[in-house]
Amino acid sequence: MNIHEAMDLLKEQGYKYTEKRFDILTFLIQEGRYVTAKDILEHLKDKHDGLSFDTIYRNLALFEETSLLEETELEGEKRFRIACSVDEHHHHLICLECGKTEHIHHCPMNVDGLTSSGFTVTGHKFEVYGYCPECDHPSIG
Repeated sequence: MNIHEAMDLLKEQGYKYTEKRFDILTFLIQEGRYVTAKDILEHLKDKHDGLSFDTIYRNLALFEETSLLEETELEGEKRFRIACSVDEHHHHLICLECGKTEHIHHCPMNVDGLTSSGFTVTGHKFEVYGYCPECDHPSIG
């Protein structure tokens, strides 16, 4: 997804253009990895004097509500990335060091076996954590 597609999606859903929204989305698109609200604030604070965590979190909530974002939690902290452009069902490998993600196109979860109790499964999320080749973390274990 590029910035124009993201802004068009917001407009189609009745949200107005703001420079802060544009800049937050641009940063997320350029990064292509999971980032924290602090990362966003650090990147944009010089351009937007007085930018606060409240403003960032409010916009992140809006972006998630409009399916522009994916959210995860790493080491107790929420992290955000622009939604995948992959349409098929997939999961992610996530680097614990830099937040880089890669798609896992095979789903290891058989949800059919979970429905025997009458529970209606509406979705699931599967994430594998480790270290990408660029971070080259020593193997653990």
